[in-house]
Amino acid sequence: MSVSLLDPKAVSKGEALGILARRIVEGYRVGEHRSPFQGFAIEFAQHREYGFGDDLKHLDWKLLGKTDRHYIKQYEQDTNFVAHLVVDGSESMTYASEKTSKLDYAKTLAACLSLIILRQRDAVALDIFDTAVREHMRRTDNPGSIHEIMTRLAAFEGVEGTDLARALQDVAAMTKSRGIAMVFSDLFGDEAGFQRGIERLMFQGTEVVVFHVLDPDELTFPLTGSVHFRGLEGAGDLLTNPEAIRKSYLESFDAFRARTRRACWISNAHYILADTSVPVAETLSAYLAFRLKVTAR
Repeated sequence: MSVSLLDPKAVSKGEALGILARRIVEGYRVGEHRSPFQGFAIEFAQHREYGFGDDLKHLDWKLLGKTDRHYIKQYEQDTNFVAHLVVDGSESMTYASEKTSKLDYAKTLAACLSLIILRQRDAVALDIFDTAVREHMRRTDNPGSIHEIMTRLAAFEGVEGTDLARALQDVAAMTKSRGIAMVFSDLFGDEAGFQRGIERLMFQGTEVVVFHVLDPDELTFPLTGSVHFRGLEGAGDLLTNPEAIRKSYLESFDAFRARTRRACWISNAHYILADTSVPVAETLSAYLAFRLKVTAR
């Protein structure tokens, strides 16, 4: 079930481009990314089980002798950055004009980015939300954790409403170190609350990347004839002729997207349109190529 969330082409292209932090990150390993704490004492943080590819110099030999199990010592500077993946699992994300829903597309993007980030020895934390954060997986830099990440993503079903503003505030409260927050959502809901949420994350030093996940029906409204619209997240049903409202709908929707892009621009956050009709590999590689140019400046 979880394996289908990984797009091999997207992962391959993503690994070739890599993900570098744009800002100074408060990591817990001095590596490729600039750290504001170089030269400071490195303090022990926790143990975790040994994973394939881990450096044996960090193996706790004393614990091995006591438990006959392999554990790695982790320190406060034991990774470059933490990417907090914030996935919208609300009912509106279940819409699909074709075979891929917005939720499935967001899950695939999050899974592919998780694997890319873990393979480059950085860390991932996962939050899935609707009216509140429902699934929280604390940060990990163990590549083997990709299986748990995919399992949690695959199992989540969108049946509730959404409160993106609350979710972003909750994530900001849980984020103790600087890093990158990647948001995957259709962004329907409280626009002012969304802006406050990304502003808080940026204020505390967290870089924000917003994947605006939308269905082509929402972007172009190509429907014809008499259509019965079923309301999601408590909205009522509607029977209407789409051709009669297409112009006003597109004007309103384009204005909504413009406001969203502006909110991201004001907060120095990256905005990416994630059209579910576009292959995930194309969406991801286009953004990472752009990001690579920005980071290299």
